[in-house]
Amino acid sequence: MGSKVLVAMSGGVDSSAAALLLKRQGYDCAGCTMKLFDSEDAGLSRRTCCSLEDVEDARAAAFRLGIPYYVFNFKDAFRAAVMEKFAAGYEGGLTPNPCVDCNRYLKFGRLLERAKVLGCDYLATGHYARIEKRDGQYVLKKALDQSKDQSYFLYGMTQDQLAHTLFPLGGLQKSKVRKIAWKAGLANAGKRDSQDICFAPDGDYAAAVERISGRAAVPGDFVDTAGRVLGTHRGVIHYTVGQRRGLGISAPERLYVCGVSAEDNTVTLGGKKALLRAWIEAGTFHWISGTAQERPFSCGVKLRSTQKELPATAYPAGKGRVRVVFDEPQRSPAPGQAAVLYDGDTVLGGGEILPSD
Repeated sequence: MGSKVLVAMSGGVDSSAAALLLKRQGYDCAGCTMKLFDSEDAGLSRRTCCSLEDVEDARAAAFRLGIPYYVFNFKDAFRAAVMEKFAAGYEGGLTPNPCVDCNRYLKFGRLLERAKVLGCDYLATGHYARIEKRDGQYVLKKALDQSKDQSYFLYGMTQDQLAHTLFPLGGLQKSKVRKIAWKAGLANAGKRDSQDICFAPDGDYAAAVERISGRAAVPGDFVDTAGRVLGTHRGVIHYTVGQRRGLGISAPERLYVCGVSAEDNTVTLGGKKALLRAWIEAGTFHWISGTAQERPFSCGVKLRSTQKELPATAYPAGKGRVRVVFDEPQRSPAPGQAAVLYDGDTVLGGGEILPSD
């Protein structure tokens, strides 16, 4: 019997195909789904990645593959580590990334711990990324299918987590994964990919924040870059840096959100040029190698998961911070989002973008 693997199965085609491929490779597999919240708690009326239907899809895939299947209740941990942090971030004028936190604290935190308790050698997921061992260290790399690469969301992984994780899909094209699933008779082979934050599938993040925190948004002032009042906003949780739509302000030029201040409850608006930044600083920076670099170095940086890397120079600034200076000024890096550094297809590390002074 091969090494034991716990496969995180969301009910989608990717995680089901991951379990299929590992079983074919001789691993002793068991499937599991993390129960992260109740649909009613997130104001949901249709299926999401944590709905009963998706649990049944995952269970059906495990049954088809002939592997054991479990559901683990991580609702309390998810609410504390992901949902409440998300709400607090928006209320504080930030734009947090809950998928990064879910990977860090739930999938490769609580779930990996559970896998070890169950005697498993590895945790496997359907992420499109690759893990390699190079000169005695584990390296996180982009997926071969660049259109599906998810390495941006995984920058918080540690050496120990990488040592006990498998990404079976990292070397495959998504189209190939679907074909494998179809040929194996998996019922979810044609299931659409989830695009939204799981606890806000309708894309209404402000409503999710109010639901989680139990506090209503407080209206305040729209101001221009000189501090002049332009109108009234609906509450800072409704806005993020770079936003253009839904402002309701008439002006000679197209306006964008250039800043969100929870401290004085203002949202600053300006033209496109006001969005440009020559540099950003990332805090709580995590280095994949486990050792912080000390000297400046050239790299690529992603400010959004779907963005190509931007050429930049990174300057380690101490106290878990890295200043990233772009080769050319860049538009609207939103505080609270992740800045992830790359050397070619290798992830060096990442951190949360800090508000500019």
